[in-house]
Amino acid sequence: MNLIQSPEEGMCMMIVDVDENDDVLEPPTNFSMVEDGIFRSGLPQPSNFGFLETLNLRSIIYLCPEAYPQENMDFVDAHDIKLFQFGIEGKTESSSTSIPNHTITAALKVLIDVRNHPVLIHCKRGKHRTGCLVGCFRKLQTWCLSSVFEEYQRFAGVKWRATDLRFIETFEVMCLRQCLYSIIYQYQGYGSNKRRLLYQEESIQKPKIKSI
Repeated sequence: MNLIQSPEEGMCMMIVDVDENDDVLEPPTNFSMVEDGIFRSGLPQPSNFGFLETLNLRSIIYLCPEAYPQENMDFVDAHDIKLFQFGIEGKTESSSTSIPNHTITAALKVLIDVRNHPVLIHCKRGKHRTGCLVGCFRKLQTWCLSSVFEEYQRFAGVKWRATDLRFIETFEVMCLRQCLYSIIYQYQGYGSNKRRLLYQEESIQKPKIKSI
């Protein structure tokens, strides 16, 4: 299977070589490639596990406070995938509850550590909480705000939330850069120059806390 990201739409196209005896590979809801080695989706169902196996995931970033479904936990354990849970409460447009900045910052630290790649980010439907984390990641990549908002709204659809856009706009990435003094920029030389964030191979320990 090959994953190709459309430069115009930013969506992920899948090219799968199958024969008549192969099972059909079904991606999770709202699945797409964010960057090389970084994927996003809604909560995977058992019917999606065959597809996830083709990604050779090392890590999953789960953005809901509820316990991980047992079937998903069995899949993670069977494939030696690290599960990082950041319990962000679901909310509505009128909710006064905001996403904690420190939670997004902690999730970003896991996301940009390439030792955790390939990594899948997901919440329940892959729209709002996942969209906020990806939006803040795009700011860290110095995307212009209009492009960040366009990507968020493309996945959220008609249920996009102004509160989420305000969160992304006001999220301060400079504090993350200052805290992670060991992160460096590295440009890849294939396709187009892709900016990626890497930990320097210093004495940096792997994250031990899997639930925040």
